Amino acid sequence: MKTFFYCFAAVFAILFGWAAFLQNNDPDAFLWYCIYGSAAVGCVLFIAKKLNFLIAYILAVSYVIGAFLSWPAQFEGVAINGGDIDNIEHAREALGLLINAAVLIILALRIQWLRNK
Repeated sequence: MKTFFYCFAAVFAILFGWAAFLQNNDPDAFLWYCIYGSAAVGCVLFIAKKLNFLIAYILAVSYVIGAFLSWPAQFEGVAINGGDIDNIEHAREALGLLINAAVLIILALRIQWLRNK
C-alpha cells in the first residue's frame, strides 16, 4: 500500500508540473503556476515524507474554496462547441481545482492514517 501512495503522489507531481507548464499562454498564468506548482510541491513533499497534514489540508480546502468561487453561473461543459467561452473557462478552472483538492485530501488522509497507526 505504501508503494501505491508514493506512485500516486509521483504521478500527480508530474501531472501538476505539466499542468503548470501548460499555463504559459493563459492571461493569469502566474496564478495557475502557483496553484498547480503548490500541488506538485505538495506531492513531492509527500514522497519525501516532509508533507505536514495541516499544510495538505489547508491546500485542499483552499482549492475547494477556489473551485466554488470560480464555478460558472451556468455549467456548459468543458468542450468548446458553441457555448459561452467564459463559462467553459471557469468550468475548466473549477474542475482543475477540484482535482488538486482531491489529490491533496487523499494525501492528507494518508498522512493522518499513518500518524494514528
